[in-house]
Amino acid sequence: MKRIFSFFLAGILLLSFSACSSETSGPDQVSSTESSTVQPPETDSDATQSSSNTMEQETVSPNSDSNILIAYFTMPEDVDTEGVDAIAGASIVVNDGEVMGNVEYMASIIQSTVGGDLFRIETVEQYPLDHDPLVDQAAQEQDEDARPELSTHIENLEQYDTIFLGYPNWWGDMPQALYTFLEEYDFSGKTIIPFCPHGGSGFSRTESTIAELQPGAIVSENGLTVSRNDVAGSRDEVAQWAAGFGL
Repeated sequence: MKRIFSFFLAGILLLSFSACSSETSGPDQVSSTESSTVQPPETDSDATQSSSNTMEQETVSPNSDSNILIAYFTMPEDVDTEGVDAIAGASIVVNDGEVMGNVEYMASIIQSTVGGDLFRIETVEQYPLDHDPLVDQAAQEQDEDARPELSTHIENLEQYDTIFLGYPNWWGDMPQALYTFLEEYDFSGKTIIPFCPHGGSGFSRTESTIAELQPGAIVSENGLTVSRNDVAGSRDEVAQWAAGFGL
């Protein structure tokens, strides 16, 4: 009788041990050494951007009879501008109290010099305003050769003969939104004049990329690059450059 009871007790203990083991090491679990990608935690600003910062499609009509279009992509970062007179960060300029992106500021100088219509290239999904998430997203888009959907579109492209095209240098290339923009339109017979603030790499051969995407257009070899650290003081330089085209 004691022997039977012992066998019975041993069976119960064995079943209990098996049940505990199955809870801690099931087939769906992956140990830390097997995981190849670790996702960073989402920040409050990232969550806000992903949930609410989308823009509706918009077609932009020209507001003049000019044959000059100044199209630009700008991404001012969210930085503290209190007490800053001219430069507040790597990607913005404070001009007469107005916070502007570097490219936007250069575009405004071009317009005040030669006239023309301003057109801001914007995406449906807005970019993070904080620096680190912004550069990370730019790198990811390049890796994926992404084509971000645009929320702004040109209505009467045939009106324009000359297009000033402005963009920042991101990781040695144009932002991927520029690829979307250049693939959306046919600029054949038109002159494209690039301008670009940069962190030390100049155009990084992006003029050649523009020419490849728009083989029927004339891409000026006299584009302008300005160090992002010098944009705030570049008014005279940009104005003189723009005026030199005799438009």
